[in-house]
Amino acid sequence: MVDERIMKTAKLLVEHSTKVKKGDKVVISGDSDAAPLIKEVYRLCVKKGAFASVKIGIPGLSYIFFKNAQKHQLEYFPQIAMLESKQTDVFIGIGADYNTREFTNVDHKKLAIKSKVMDPISKVRLSKRWCGIDYPTNALAQDAGMSLEEYEDFLYGAVLVNPKKLSVKLKNLEKLLNKTKKVRLVGKDTDLTFSIMGMKAKSEYAIYNVPDGEAFTAPEKYSVEGHIKFTYPAIRAGNEVEGIYLEFKKGKIVKATAEKNQKFLDAMLDMDKGSRYLGEFGIGMNPKITKFTKNLLFDEKIGGTIHLAIGMAYPENIRENKKNGNDSALHWDIVKDFRKEGGEIYFDNKVVQKNGKWTIKL
Repeated sequence: MVDERIMKTAKLLVEHSTKVKKGDKVVISGDSDAAPLIKEVYRLCVKKGAFASVKIGIPGLSYIFFKNAQKHQLEYFPQIAMLESKQTDVFIGIGADYNTREFTNVDHKKLAIKSKVMDPISKVRLSKRWCGIDYPTNALAQDAGMSLEEYEDFLYGAVLVNPKKLSVKLKNLEKLLNKTKKVRLVGKDTDLTFSIMGMKAKSEYAIYNVPDGEAFTAPEKYSVEGHIKFTYPAIRAGNEVEGIYLEFKKGKIVKATAEKNQKFLDAMLDMDKGSRYLGEFGIGMNPKITKFTKNLLFDEKIGGTIHLAIGMAYPENIRENKKNGNDSALHWDIVKDFRKEGGEIYFDNKVVQKNGKWTIKL
């Protein structure tokens, strides 16, 4: 008997997030441990009359590649993958980490090179209907400090949160962001300002990253000034970078320090010309996510937090005919928690949030 929560989640991904319809070419990719959810998503796609294909990852293959790949292999551009991406209408990704620290000891430069090579394919996929979700595994539960059963309850509770109530607040925040010209973030070791005038805020519920529960926009590329220290570690490819502090001048990161994993931070920031600029400013709003779990899909939606992404700005945040957004092969979100450290968010010199609580009605 399939867990009812899995069936509801599959329906959310197929019918709401990606709106699969008859004739759509759908690629469902995921790890083998996520088989129960992958099968339900596949079942619904077939029932919709779509042409669905499934790609299952085997644990350890990526590690083997990055530990052993030579320069020509890292720089190889897979034309077949690009062709497939252009021919596909919908991408549904279902992660199921068996080891969240798999790439900790892999050469950081190798990861950066491959990310840059694959960037054109990533951009094509982002232009299509897509969504990504994690399936509950022991590895993710362990990172979150929970049993697997507790983590299942946490994950599905966040994913299947009441959409009507949440979407109203998200849309109200989206409208407010679209009226705002300047943002200022003030808190512990933090005083950062940037313009969002000319950018476009979004707050779709469970369209791309699932669970949802954030409103996000993009800073104007060269407008960011000041400094910020983040509360939580940023985790990428199994590498945990703690105590990140960034200083900006004319939009560019001119100083970047970390209390742990400085070399990895430097490698990511040196990936390309856009990797020292910001691409996203987001505000967490999901009421079912209250604690840091070391899983960004959830952590960036914690109510009372903000996150900034180093690197690429999403196309949907850039208004037509504007060239004030950032482009990069990197998109790396880092979270600051105003509930724990205190702080204020200003929109056009007005305090709208203090110590993680809204001072205005949404």
